[in-house]
Amino acid sequence: MDGERELPAGWAWAELGYIADTALGKMLDKKQSSGRHPTPYLRNVNVQWGRIDTSDLLTMDIEPEELARFTVSKGDLVICEGGEIGRCAIWNADDSIAYQKALHRVRPLLALDAKYLRYYLEYAASTGKLARFATGSTIKHLPQQRLREIPVPLPPRAEQQRIVEALEEQLSRLDAAVGSLNAGQRRARGLSSATLAAVLGKIGGVPTKRLGDLLREPLRNGHSAKATTDLSGIRTLNLTAVTQGDFSDANTKLTVADPHRVRDLWLTRSDILVQRSNTPDLVGTTAMYEGPDGWAIFPDLLIRVRVNDEVLPEFVTLVLRSSRGRTYFKSQAKGLAGSMPKIDQAAIEGFTIPVPPIEKQERIVAEVRDELERISRISVEVDGARKRSIRLRNALLRTAFSGKLVPQNPGDEPARISLARIAADHAAGPKNNRPRKAVIKKLPKVSAPRATEAAHPAPEPTSAPVLAVQQEFDL
Repeated sequence: MDGERELPAGWAWAELGYIADTALGKMLDKKQSSGRHPTPYLRNVNVQWGRIDTSDLLTMDIEPEELARFTVSKGDLVICEGGEIGRCAIWNADDSIAYQKALHRVRPLLALDAKYLRYYLEYAASTGKLARFATGSTIKHLPQQRLREIPVPLPPRAEQQRIVEALEEQLSRLDAAVGSLNAGQRRARGLSSATLAAVLGKIGGVPTKRLGDLLREPLRNGHSAKATTDLSGIRTLNLTAVTQGDFSDANTKLTVADPHRVRDLWLTRSDILVQRSNTPDLVGTTAMYEGPDGWAIFPDLLIRVRVNDEVLPEFVTLVLRSSRGRTYFKSQAKGLAGSMPKIDQAAIEGFTIPVPPIEKQERIVAEVRDELERISRISVEVDGARKRSIRLRNALLRTAFSGKLVPQNPGDEPARISLARIAADHAAGPKNNRPRKAVIKKLPKVSAPRATEAAHPAPEPTSAPVLAVQQEFDL
């Protein structure tokens, strides 16, 4: 278990609730956006790793006498209680702000640096250590009591600050590299759209037809049924198969279906599938099935298109995926407020398709396919570099919290002295303010820092292996 791992000299294990004050925010109620005292507040969605986004704040009614209890002040760490548990950031603004119950407010005591804790929680989340403290089978939660039980490896306060400085120096470079990768990924996606637009833009002076006039058979909605774990169920596509253009086992599920009723829904090679309902950006997304005949059926949220011999299915798919196709489907989508926008078969039938000779369609398809394959290779390389960046970040964090990132200083006050001081403060205060537990490992009796330093001499300073870690990421 993490709390039993040996630590460098001068470090100590402590439960989070012993070295920080914790509190949950205000529970939302029917008056959250009305009442006499509308107050902006932080939600789970506002807190990301290392930053707090205040561009989309809601308000709820908070009485003035409650504000002190339910506000975050400068230097407080805000931690997500649900969703991606442990996701956290420091509130750095001078003005305080309210926060809801989906967030923890953590105020470190003098033995703990807030930035050090912020990076440790990221490390604990990435390695699965935080998951041990979560509750819930589907949506995970991190209750306050369990948060307080999280073991934290506590170096001397001065060493914590050196660790944070070294991490931020290295991670700022890594973040800049990741930013370049993301920009490259966006450019690659833009190239895909630009390639389609450029090639299809060369088509001119050719007749156009409604897609409804180019069908080999009527359009067909898919199958609506419940998923099952019974192996006798029928393999059915998920929407992600079309969104990602990936017709693999990972994007299918087994459903309960009457084989007789779905006999006309088995996919055949060159079937075109259009999403009839999804988010505004994805409704109308199109992909062509290129797998074996009879491999799977398709769900009710997809519409199958089978074209006649006047057009190539590949060519029609390219036109539907073009910016003109996406714009058209967005304009045709309908839906009530709060519901997913939908298109119907009539919208698909009404889309106009240029119909050049088959030979020209073949040349266009070949040209676009070659260019998109080149762009796809770029995207694969960018994805690989991004994964390496994640491994490097985790390696840096692992190095930091094993005591190997920065030199240790024999002159630093050991963490156990700070913990003993906290214990004395708690003992002198009211009993109901004492922590539930002290540290994971029993504190020794100490009379002065000199005695503890003699019992636990700090090792000689060691150089940080940062450069060796950096070599794992070759951009």
